[in-house]
Amino acid sequence: MYAIRKSDLKKFPTKSQDVCRIEDGSTNAYLKENRVVEEFLKEVEPRYNSAVDNLRKRTLDEESIFSIAGFAAYVSACSPTAMRLGSGPLQATVQSTAGMLEKRGEIPPAPEALGGKLMSELLAEGVVKIKIDPKYPQAMGISNILYFASVFGNSIWDVLHNEHADSAFFSSDFPAAMEVVGLNSPINRVVPLAPDVAIRIVPDLKLSDQPPELRFRKLRVAHKKLSRQEVLPLNRLIVRCADDLVFYRDELPWVGTFVTKNKDYRIESITQTLPTENGNYIIATHRVRAKGQSLTSFKV
Repeated sequence: MYAIRKSDLKKFPTKSQDVCRIEDGSTNAYLKENRVVEEFLKEVEPRYNSAVDNLRKRTLDEESIFSIAGFAAYVSACSPTAMRLGSGPLQATVQSTAGMLEKRGEIPPAPEALGGKLMSELLAEGVVKIKIDPKYPQAMGISNILYFASVFGNSIWDVLHNEHADSAFFSSDFPAAMEVVGLNSPINRVVPLAPDVAIRIVPDLKLSDQPPELRFRKLRVAHKKLSRQEVLPLNRLIVRCADDLVFYRDELPWVGTFVTKNKDYRIESITQTLPTENGNYIIATHRVRAKGQSLTSFKV
């Protein structure tokens, strides 16, 4: 396959193992068993090709559903992009907690070397910065990965068949693109599984407080053959949601121009802190936005 970087638009041929693997990327010291997610992936990765083939043939079984839902769950919860996005809400929480402690007098002013300023002032000025170890949100994702797999595997799947060989699905370093439908609707996941097939997962909000159910008895599946015009916005979304690397099967003349038009977009974590009588209420969500685009143009 081929790859192109959004950051510098460099193209190069590659193999999946050369660009989709980070040495010890799943090792996490915050967990009691720091390689526990590998046991999960042993049930996902070896069955992936057969699962996608079964999806094409409309012969999904329990193992195939688990493999596809597990792949989507792993990318959404444990990938480098997921780690970055998961850091935003934690950073807002730490900053909110620091503000509340300061109001209670539990954080004294800074020493004279820093002007004797309050913590809130130092944070606002950027003198003090809150940094989240991205491995911590990854640990949270790994701890909840069966829950994510259950939600994804018991929701609605739109299976999207792409028969246009000259306009195959892209993939990326974050192949679980986020599709925002509306303010009161869940964020869909568009997951390219192969150049000719993808799924749109419409999460069922009723599953949010339910224990994992891995027989996937609530899954609802609909198949759709896409027109060329319907493939275009999906590929645009996949490129925009990529952190940096975009993958494609065929070296076609329009690919570079297409990526160039969408290279300045990526998924960002957006938080709002709302004061309450007992502290702060933090709302977090994700949006696909261009570099420099104001957050005021988004509603959480």
